[in-house]
Amino acid sequence: MSGARAEPSDDELLRAIGRGSQEAFEEYYTRNAAWLLLRLRRRCGDAELAADVVQETFLAVWRAAGSYRGRGQAGGWLWSIATRRLIDAHRRRVARGESVAVDLDHDPAVAPSAEEEALAASLDADLASALHRLAPELRAVLQATVLDGLSVREAAVLLDIPEGTVKTRARRARLHLKEALT
Repeated sequence: MSGARAEPSDDELLRAIGRGSQEAFEEYYTRNAAWLLLRLRRRCGDAELAADVVQETFLAVWRAAGSYRGRGQAGGWLWSIATRRLIDAHRRRVARGESVAVDLDHDPAVAPSAEEEALAASLDADLASALHRLAPELRAVLQATVLDGLSVREAAVLLDIPEGTVKTRARRARLHLKEALT
């Protein structure tokens, strides 16, 4: 009885990339680059920046795949690399003096993080302000599950918290946002 071998999982591809397999890297890139680009474009609204971040992300994957130890968590691992690269790219823009969105409700004595500025640039001002007022742990869960489109499991891996905690924080965050926006 012969059958076609099942396609390797992303976990298996990452392990092969860690051993230096160019073929595995190409397959991993083909599978994941499109969704990653879409999520980054939704997150930052700048197609050129998103494309640059995708390239930086996959370069980081090539370099770091040998350290990947996850089981079924490849999507969360890839997204965590991409979000760090997006934040870094945004900080470079700020350092070069390029314009960034400013949240007028933000306390000027406290500098917003690069991620907060990137988020504010892509959202309605009222929603961005309401998100900013959330506790950081609630905001992180909403960003991961709603804005980034991660599953509860992927968000748990990304944030290094139990899945139940992701669900609880997401519910609390939505309640707080509902109050703030009504």
